[in-house]
Amino acid sequence: MLTAPRRILTFLATTLMLVVAFADPASAEPGEDGASNLTVRQALDKALGEYNDAKGRLDKSVADQAATEAELGKTQARLTELEASAGTVAAAAYRGRRVSLVNVVIGSNDPNELLHNMSTIEYMVSRDDRSLRELAEARKKLEEQKAVIAAAVANQQAQLKIMEANKKTAEDALKKAGGGGATTGAPTGGVVTTKPVARNSDGSYPSETCIKGNDPTTGNCMSARMRNAYTEARLAGFTHYTSCYRSGGGGDHPLGKACDFSANASTFVNARATGDDLAYGNKLAAWCVANAKNLGVKYVIWYKRIWQPSSGWKSYGGDGTPAGDHYNHVHLSMQ
Repeated sequence: MLTAPRRILTFLATTLMLVVAFADPASAEPGEDGASNLTVRQALDKALGEYNDAKGRLDKSVADQAATEAELGKTQARLTELEASAGTVAAAAYRGRRVSLVNVVIGSNDPNELLHNMSTIEYMVSRDDRSLRELAEARKKLEEQKAVIAAAVANQQAQLKIMEANKKTAEDALKKAGGGGATTGAPTGGVVTTKPVARNSDGSYPSETCIKGNDPTTGNCMSARMRNAYTEARLAGFTHYTSCYRSGGGGDHPLGKACDFSANASTFVNARATGDDLAYGNKLAAWCVANAKNLGVKYVIWYKRIWQPSSGWKSYGGDGTPAGDHYNHVHLSMQ
């Protein structure tokens, strides 16, 4: 027969088991940021979005500069040839070797000879004029190409300043949320399986809206780039349970620009991912990073770490729960 204290202990243990067994499954699902972190998340979203656009403009400017410099090299080589040719024309004229129209008219008794000589003069004048015009055009083109390169360099310097400023803003936001420190063991080895999404002419990403009915996980709205990333992830083999659109709160979910990819195949589990689920999450996070530039990724959060294009993997603050610390799902936010 159990004594009173032992009966009490048995009752408490049974009650605890029942509480655990019937705990609200929603506690495992990712939720919205608390009020204290909302401003921080908004600052992070804005900073990384502007960083990505500045980086896109920088990359485009560098590519344009390289192409212009290649053309400038060709222009310079042609200019050297034309200047040599023009020098020969000028020297011939100075020494009187060019046929004079007056000499042709005076010295030609035969009409046929006169016509021939005049045709020769017309050809030589046309040839020399064309050579000199081409020389002038080449010089003008060279100066225009130099101006394009100078503008590209100035643009690159401006974009670098924007990137540095937004990198600092993002790092400050992370620190305010209790993260942003160095971290180890971050996922690596992701494979690029995607093609680049469309960009603006300056290299930045086009703005997007939330398209009604575009979210295959909830039936709500989703942006085109987020839908593309979701589809590409599926094609790459990442088919575990996923939830994207959420109404209310801050962050990218209400904008249709974020998805939560569960480490578990069928649901969000209220515990840290381990074993195969952990391996799945690591591979998915690494894939998101490897394809970030092609897809337009703003940041990735997984296993209490956050990856940003501005500074790579850093520690993440979280809230102490498996969902809040992103131990049970990979969060992907898009530009």
